Amino acid sequence: MRPLLLAINFLTTLPLPGGEWSADLQRRSLAWYPLVGALLGLPLAGLAWLQLPAMPLAAVILLLWVFLSGALHLDGLADSFDAWLGGHGDRERTLAIMKDPASGPAGVAAMVLVLLLKFSALVVLIEAGAWVALILVPALARGLLPFWFSLLPYVRPGGLGDAMAAYMPTPLVYLQVMPLLGWLYFSGDGWGGAITLGALVLLFIGWRRSCMARIGGTTGDTAGALVEMAEGCLLLGVAMSL
Repeated sequence: MRPLLLAINFLTTLPLPGGEWSADLQRRSLAWYPLVGALLGLPLAGLAWLQLPAMPLAAVILLLWVFLSGALHLDGLADSFDAWLGGHGDRERTLAIMKDPASGPAGVAAMVLVLLLKFSALVVLIEAGAWVALILVPALARGLLPFWFSLLPYVRPGGLGDAMAAYMPTPLVYLQVMPLLGWLYFSGDGWGGAITLGALVLLFIGWRRSCMARIGGTTGDTAGALVEMAEGCLLLGVAMSL
């Protein structure tokens, strides 16, 4: 259970005992990311299930979403977009900007636009009673990370994701399939869910190609950006298919 506890501590702000940390535990914790995403989505789905006005409820859910995740991936999204715009195609400049703790206009704009997209989709989901999506979306988005780290070299030794980059957990890899099956079941006739998943695959491939071309691999920030973009893609897909 130590890898699971480490995954919860890393991906959420839930008050659990810290426990020990090691590079091996960090790598093995990757297999638990979909489950942690589902746990993160449970209180969000519980709020969406309440019969309350959609717009203020969507704002509360989004606020809780950001709080429970510690804005971890939003920070990666902002850093990545600042670096992509300000790096002007130069690898070292791009990496240097990502290390800067300050957010520039591109990063702020990226965060605002993604949060706006999520908010508008949440309103639609609440009105349609599609609260199950709020369990599946965080699970699917975080389930991409084990594959992300196994398919891209980590370009910043000693960084936050360095311990994860060299290892793909195999015993629990089937956890990645569970939210996918749940998504297809939730989507009813399957077409809406399949189209959304197709868009998600294209997003994954496109972002991977961009990261390889720009910096030759991945960092923790680009992985975080992937999660935020994936959540936005999935929520938009649900909203458009309802």
